[in-house]
Amino acid sequence: MKIRGVSGATYSSAGVNLELYREGMARLPAHMRRTQCPRVMSREGGFAALFALDLPGLFARGYVDPLLVSCTDGVGTKLKVAVNAGIHHTVGIDLVAMSVNDALCTGAEPLFFLDYVAMSHDDPALLEQIVRGIADACVESDCALVGGETAILPDMYHGGDYDLAGFCVGVVERSRVVDGRQIQPGDVAIGVASSGFHSNGYSLVRKAVFEMGGLKGDDRVASLGNKTVNDLLLEPTRLYARPVKAVLRHYRVKQVVHGIAHITGGGLVENLARIVPDQVQIQLERGSWQVPGVFPWVQTLGRIDAAEMERVFNMGVGMVLVVSPHFADSVQRQLADLGYDNWKIGAVTAATADQDRVVLR
Repeated sequence: MKIRGVSGATYSSAGVNLELYREGMARLPAHMRRTQCPRVMSREGGFAALFALDLPGLFARGYVDPLLVSCTDGVGTKLKVAVNAGIHHTVGIDLVAMSVNDALCTGAEPLFFLDYVAMSHDDPALLEQIVRGIADACVESDCALVGGETAILPDMYHGGDYDLAGFCVGVVERSRVVDGRQIQPGDVAIGVASSGFHSNGYSLVRKAVFEMGGLKGDDRVASLGNKTVNDLLLEPTRLYARPVKAVLRHYRVKQVVHGIAHITGGGLVENLARIVPDQVQIQLERGSWQVPGVFPWVQTLGRIDAAEMERVFNMGVGMVLVVSPHFADSVQRQLADLGYDNWKIGAVTAATADQDRVVLR
């Protein structure tokens, strides 16, 4: 029975505006196109993306025994900083970096990327900012943005909050897999500089800066170049695809890179330990790399113990390459020539099975 004067429910009244949703979708293809190459075979707007693993002619790879590599990650509570600041393209870069950097740790070439964006309400301008950052990072990583999903979830997110998830697929020849099993005594650990906190530990960062430090996003920090708090905390995760791929391709005959670790939540010791085999130990030397000023700044604001800092944050090293000692200087020069500061931060020694895989001295 229809009740006079009462209209029926619509999607819009439930919190989803289909016209705004379509407007948001219409803004995205241009950003996707600039990331793509002829290996992307699918048409825009399809239900799934098609990607050619091998393509005759200029893009032929000639794989013999290829393995697919898959990674997924998000950005975490760094998104709260982005929402409060009204700056959203840098977290798009973070989203790509967190998965692509993981894929590199196997020696893989990142092939394509997909995103998932969950929003509190339709906001085409916000969505475009996020996807612009995603596309920028995909271009930098030579990785095609082949699709994604946008979900409007008004009962799940409120006040402009949103969440991001990313998915990367790469490929590596079985004979060229980097998994750490080749690490041996005498190898050298090379730390590659991070750009700051990357996308880890932001629950602690926000507590230290905003709650305990009493700072606001637009406050300026004189000791750190007079940058705003927002600028410091929204510095995007560094992308390592180009330098790592360049180093791996430089040594086609001999496998020089024996292990790669992406330093995320858990810090240097925990992440590096993932790839260290039994019977060896990597001894890292404190003071052998440069710690960016943002770390002691947050440590002071939050009165954070030094051990907790090392347990949570990358402390200035975003990626570690464990390499043959005979090629360590060459690898360092290549990284430096590509604009990536790096340091010899440790060495591999023999160890017994009951010893820690990584120690920080």
